[in-house]
Amino acid sequence: MALTNRAPHTGESDTQASAAPEAPRKASFGDHARAYVALSKPRVIELLLITTIPVMFVAAGGVPPLWTAVATLVFGTMSAASANAMNCYIDRDIDREMRRTRQRPGAMDLVTPRGALTYGLILAIGSTVGFLVLVNVLSAVLSVFAIAFYIFVYTMLLKRRTAQNVVWGGIAGCMPVLIGWAAVTNSLDWAPFVLFLVVFFWTPPHTWTLAMRYREDYAAAQVPMLPVVASDRRVLLESVLYTWATVIVSLIFWPVAGTTWFYGVVALVLGALLVVQAHRLLSRSKAGVTGAQLKTMNFFHLTNAYLALLFVAVTVDPLIARFLS
Repeated sequence: MALTNRAPHTGESDTQASAAPEAPRKASFGDHARAYVALSKPRVIELLLITTIPVMFVAAGGVPPLWTAVATLVFGTMSAASANAMNCYIDRDIDREMRRTRQRPGAMDLVTPRGALTYGLILAIGSTVGFLVLVNVLSAVLSVFAIAFYIFVYTMLLKRRTAQNVVWGGIAGCMPVLIGWAAVTNSLDWAPFVLFLVVFFWTPPHTWTLAMRYREDYAAAQVPMLPVVASDRRVLLESVLYTWATVIVSLIFWPVAGTTWFYGVVALVLGALLVVQAHRLLSRSKAGVTGAQLKTMNFFHLTNAYLALLFVAVTVDPLIARFLS
């Protein structure tokens, strides 16, 4: 006899039966897996990998050793995921207050606080051991520093206390550049530190223009991002200054790393476009344009494209140099 899902007759009408609430669906393994992946903030990790891979090409003077590259990407991803998961554990209270973050697993209780913390700690330990055993000690030390800085300095100390939170907290996001270089050379040099500064100066205007879009969210969560505590004009003026610093440092990389004309031209063109758009935003603010009409999200997306394309040039340049030699 075929099995059906029909409930036994109870004397209730079909209308009454259909009105009865359905039992909540038990979360599947796939639901749990997706929640933990979301806890890792994969889109943030993508941005970090954009800066890790290219610097490895520069450090190797061409294509880096495959095993070193794979190991660095795997353990670098685990390291970033651990920091992001523990950030979600600490910030689950304010994540519930913000439209942009209230869908995160910690805010929606899809992952328990204990589960999020345990997940983050396991990833941190796993990434550190992986770097130590399969890459080198220096990359492991830099990875641990990045995790600790993001959790203890940015998340726990700066984020809720100062408008300069993303300026100094952004140091953690610059560390993949140093980790990638150290993984290949087991040393550090001026070239990766210059790229470190590129990411450092790039972070404030990138983050502040996003924060301008979600100003009310940050205010509701009592996070003193600069757009919450300062006028649009001041935010955009500081963004212009940081944008100029980003472009200048990106051009300094040209002689420091001994890159070819290819990198120099790309950095110059991308930098000019970024500076022009930053000044345009500031001019619109001075003219009295406010709110959504400022279109700060356009600049935010431009900063993403700028960094990605600049580091593509960083990747391609040593290949061109080898071809020309």
